[in-house]
Amino acid sequence: MSDSEDMTEFASIVERIERGEVPIKNIERELICPICKELFTHPLILPCQHSVCHKCVRELLMLNHEDSFDAGSECSLPGSPRSRVPSPSMERLDRLVRSGGSRATVRRSLGSRGSISSPGWRRGSVTPRVTAIPCPGCQHDIDLGERGISMLFRNFTLENIVERYRQAARAAVAITCNICKPPQQEATKSCMDCKASFCNECFKLHHPWGTPKAQHEYVGPTTNFRPKVLMCPEHEMEKVNMYCEVCRRPVCHLCKLGGSHANHKVTSMSSAYKILKEKLAKSIHYLISKEDQVRTQITDLEVLINQTEENGQLAERQANEHFEHLFETLQERKTEMLKSIEQSRGRRLDQLKVQVEEYQGMLENSGLVGYAQEVLKETDQSCFVQTAKQLHTRIQKATESLRTFHPASDPCFDEFVLDTSKEETLLKEMCFGGVPDPPLIDLSNSRVYNEASIFWRLSDDHLPTDHQMLEYRRLGGPSKSPSQEDGEDSGAWKTTDRVYGPSTVVSDLDPDSLYSFRVRSCRNSMFSPHSPEVTFHTPPAPAFGFLFSDKCGFSTDRLILNKRRDAVESVASMAFLLAAERVQTGSYIGLDYIIGDTGISQGRHYWAFKVEPYSYMVKVGVASESKLLEWFHNPRDTSSPRYDHDSGHDSGSEDTCYELSQPFTLLTLGMGKLFIPKTSSSSNVSATSDPGSRVIPMPQRLGVCLDYDASRVFFYDADTMRCLYDRQVDCSGTMYPAFGLMGSAKVQLEDFITAKRLTF
Repeated sequence: MSDSEDMTEFASIVERIERGEVPIKNIERELICPICKELFTHPLILPCQHSVCHKCVRELLMLNHEDSFDAGSECSLPGSPRSRVPSPSMERLDRLVRSGGSRATVRRSLGSRGSISSPGWRRGSVTPRVTAIPCPGCQHDIDLGERGISMLFRNFTLENIVERYRQAARAAVAITCNICKPPQQEATKSCMDCKASFCNECFKLHHPWGTPKAQHEYVGPTTNFRPKVLMCPEHEMEKVNMYCEVCRRPVCHLCKLGGSHANHKVTSMSSAYKILKEKLAKSIHYLISKEDQVRTQITDLEVLINQTEENGQLAERQANEHFEHLFETLQERKTEMLKSIEQSRGRRLDQLKVQVEEYQGMLENSGLVGYAQEVLKETDQSCFVQTAKQLHTRIQKATESLRTFHPASDPCFDEFVLDTSKEETLLKEMCFGGVPDPPLIDLSNSRVYNEASIFWRLSDDHLPTDHQMLEYRRLGGPSKSPSQEDGEDSGAWKTTDRVYGPSTVVSDLDPDSLYSFRVRSCRNSMFSPHSPEVTFHTPPAPAFGFLFSDKCGFSTDRLILNKRRDAVESVASMAFLLAAERVQTGSYIGLDYIIGDTGISQGRHYWAFKVEPYSYMVKVGVASESKLLEWFHNPRDTSSPRYDHDSGHDSGSEDTCYELSQPFTLLTLGMGKLFIPKTSSSSNVSATSDPGSRVIPMPQRLGVCLDYDASRVFFYDADTMRCLYDRQVDCSGTMYPAFGLMGSAKVQLEDFITAKRLTF
């Protein structure tokens, strides 16, 4: 098809719409804002080419931050001089064609993205008005730059289509003349230059022949007055006359000469108009040519809808039948078991009642005793002997039963106790055949700090799942948060938003508390059973993020730092050999220290790391800035190992008990062991002279918590959060995480610690 034929086809399509052959109401869903779910009002074009109402963009920005939006834009705001729209009847007409929805949908449209944490504010930014919003159509983050929404064009084409739709919808509501005195006449024309509507008489009166006003552009009655020329948002006095193919938006010549589009490929507006119009015409022609195919597919979809409805109802009936059968079976079993209990109870009661009657006969003047007393009154010896023999036998039996009392039946019903735990488990696990198997939480990769990073492994049924739901609850801790004190149930399960991957992050966990986590999968709206619960103990303080510093005192000869600066390894080098060769009688080899690149001057902070089991000796802890400078200016290979009592050497000085607060505290690890210093200040290890009692297996992960305000440092087993050792430390200056390595050793910071550092 030639270009002229394409343009002719496009023109014919437009004529069909204008003649009403293609009802404009059929395109209503294309005229609905994805945020407010109403007809577009002054729509703006986002850089991703989706359109959003002007007021909805402002609401999105206000959700991010109250002060992050730009309040004015002459090319976008309805109140600007070049795009001012009279609004006396707009609200009234909006109410006539409103399609439903509310402003609350703005927040629901962001539900899949979780909570908004002011993405428009950037650390280190020169200007505080940099704003960013998520596009409600494609969910991509849109950076509006310093000028905010003033950088966005109004979509006048879409605005005109919406206006034509509104006119079709309010056919019974006439637009009145803005000039007539009451009673106002119905308008017949609207002047795009005067931005007003006129009846015939008023239009002739205000646009006389032979005057400049007679050249004004007029259209049919409308309330949508757009500027005749589109102006550049960056250069407000310039008309747009080019099209940027990189940014896909109109620009002016100043944007191309020295603006933000200087290095972009641009084309003339006429060329862009022709190309885009041809593409649109071809696309529309293709869709129209496939109209029969579309109708066939619609018919197929309608059949599928009916089948879905019927099959769903059938499945529901079958499920109800199965449950009714279960209820009947359960009711029958209930009746049988209750009947057996009732029979046993009646039999035992009868036996006990007979025994009660027998014992009542042993009472004086009643029963057997009373009868015996009457027999004793018999004076005829032959008659007495005849009666007394049988009576004596009965009395002997009663006496024997009195001496060896045994109840006729056992009142205990322990044999009738019903254990339904297995059945309850089976009922809870009862599910449809297509329900996925529960995932398993990966303990090796999951980490919990003041935020929890939970990983899980999906089942091996090889069928994809739609999403996962993580649930967690607080089991216990030293204190309750204010929200819990106000009545919130700390043991209730909380559910995260839908997760479409193998992990998620849970924020705002209470410190020093025990949390339980479980996860389940969903496929086709059917949830799997919950995974087995796993518990984690949160640290006593928020996570402190840092990386290893390669500046202060770092020894490049004996320490190897990886590119991410989250792992350090000590290795033997030529410097060790040369030092040993110079000293004939012995060589004192010292620790090589490395510290974190961030210091602590207040608050409570926690960090965790892993020491490789093969490490010969590693010292971990905290040290003040002044102490670190002292260590770095006095190399250990020229000093005595007794330089200080915590030098890292096996000099015996560490076996002494010290109480003085020092500007550092280091704990020794090595050869798969952890050595607890001998000090009575520790509340977890008794002060004993036996060194073997102070050697424990090295934990897989070690945690350090520095309470700067309390001048105390704590060492934890990071997996169980059991405190291994704590001690006073002099926090008179800035404190740094400190690590000392000797021989073959390696320390690896946890990803969560380094991630926090890289983020902030």
